[in-house]
Parts: sequence; C-alpha cells; structure tokens
Amino acid sequence: MNGEQAPCRRRKQALFLIHPKSDLRTTAQRTLQSPAEPSPLLCAYRASHPEIDSLLFNGCSLLLRFMQLGICADTATLALLSPSPGIDFIEGFTQELLQPETSDATRTKPAEALLAQGFSLPASNRFLPADLKVVGPDVDLARLDRFAETTFRRAKEINMTLVVFGSAGARMIPPGFSAATAFEQFVDVLRQIGPLAEENGVTLLVEPLNRGECNCINTILEGAEAVRRANTHGVKLLVDIFHMLRNGESADDIVKVAPLIRHVHVAENKDRAAPGIHGENFRGFFRALRRAHYHERLTIEATWTEFPHQVAPALAALRTQLRDSGY
Repeated sequence: MNGEQAPCRRRKQALFLIHPKSDLRTTAQRTLQSPAEPSPLLCAYRASHPEIDSLLFNGCSLLLRFMQLGICADTATLALLSPSPGIDFIEGFTQELLQPETSDATRTKPAEALLAQGFSLPASNRFLPADLKVVGPDVDLARLDRFAETTFRRAKEINMTLVVFGSAGARMIPPGFSAATAFEQFVDVLRQIGPLAEENGVTLLVEPLNRGECNCINTILEGAEAVRRANTHGVKLLVDIFHMLRNGESADDIVKVAPLIRHVHVAENKDRAAPGIHGENFRGFFRALRRAHYHERLTIEATWTEFPHQVAPALAALRTQLRDSGY
C-alpha cells in the first residue's frame, strides 16, 4: 500500500479482566472497531466499576487492571478461614509453609493443604529465623545458601512468586557493630540469594521495618538503596504502610522508589489493627501508589483480635479508601 498502514480492520480481540474479587484471569471476546472507540458496553462497565484503574489499548485489545486484596496470618489462623469472593489471596509465613530446614521426606505440607481448599497463595513472609544472621559477626553464608535454595525451590513447586524478607531478628545489628558494615553485609546477602530466587521464578522482597522493631533498613528509601546496590532481578522492594506510619515517613517517598515496588502491606498505626478498626486514613499512601502506577497486590498484615470476623469489614474499608484514592 505504498508504505501506508492499512486501517484497523474489524476483528475479534481478547479482553482480559483481572476481577477485584478473584485472582483468576478470564478472557472474553469482544469486537472493537478501533482502540479509540471502545464500545458503549465497555464504557458503561467502567462507569459502574470505579475500582478499575486504567484502560490500556494495544491495537484493538483492551486490558483492565484491579488491585488485589489479601490477608496475612499464621497457618493455624488461616485454617479458620474459608475461601470467599472478597479475598483475592492469602499470605502466610515462609518458615511454616515451606519448612526450609526440614527434609523433603519428613516435612508436612500446610501450603498444599491451603491450596487444596481453594485459596490463592502467591506470597509469604517471615523469611528467615532469628538465629540465621545476615549482619554482624556470626553470618553463616553456607547455611543461608541452603535455606534460600530450599525456600525458593519449594515456592516454585506451589507457584508462589513472592517471598518477603522482613526477618527483624536475622538482620538486627548487634551492639557495637558498625551500621555501615551491616548495610554492606545485607546487600551482599541480597546479591548472593537474589539469583537463586530468580532461577525459581521468585522475587525476594526487601521489607523496611520500623525503628522500634529493627535497626537495619528502616525506611523505604533505605530499602530502595539496598535493592539498587544489590542490582539483581530477583530482588525488589516491599512497601509496608504500617511501618511507614510508625517511622513518620512521607507518602511521597513511594513515588521516588516506584520502579522497585512489587508488593504492599498495610495495617493501622494504633495496635497494628486491621483497617477500619480505628479509622486510619490511608488515602495519601494509596494516592502515592496510584501515582507510582502500582496495580498489583495489597496485603492486610495486622494483629487480628476477632478473626475471621474482622476480615470482611477490613477488606470493605480498604476498598472504600482505594476507590476514594482513584483505584
């Protein structure tokens, strides 16, 4: 056609929906005339679903993205829960679910049991035990390597793609030890085990912890610096709004580290309560996440006092604030 592009012909395209009440992707067939002219049906759908973040056109295909909401708890607590349309996923504890220092022959499989109940389990936290140090004079790199390799291999077996590296005890700097040296040790550990995570399709997430819980990597800016210094695809950043609140960090810092963010935790500042208990306003943080183009998962990591009865109200409170924040 003398170098000219043919007009977009009328044809069926796939419309991918990531529904806010399910982590399953479903495909529906739609016929679109052009990417600039979505059908009235699609326009009406978006208007009635304010949690839809964006309409991204590629040729004549359309992608709708939603924030997925999940909850975090230990295995015994999660056992009290039943799969619900309002819960997109659950996040358990790595050491309980994957038992990295127990042999394949003798370990139990609580993660597989949760999956068999119908839960989605894409993430876990509480990566390392307190006695497996990553900073200070007693770092055991050989044990750490074995622990990480087993963790990521078993995560891959159950399609878990995110492992959160909080582990305050493991990274607590001992009295009199250089904080600068400890930071370098932490970065070296990320460089060592990050490739092991990547080989298994897992992302290891650095979780900054508030100053009252840990003295190594407290703010998201410090966490981002560790991730950048590690410079490995298997290591990214987690933003925990509870820890940011405890530290008095600015929500604007989220935008500064936007390219590194792969997961988010949330709880109220007071009592680490579930959202809605004391009325904590997270909207400033959610707007910052929106500006950072974050559209993935958000986990409630709270101190549950009336589980599972607090779950539905907490999810509802989050959805309201997310909607108010532009999600």
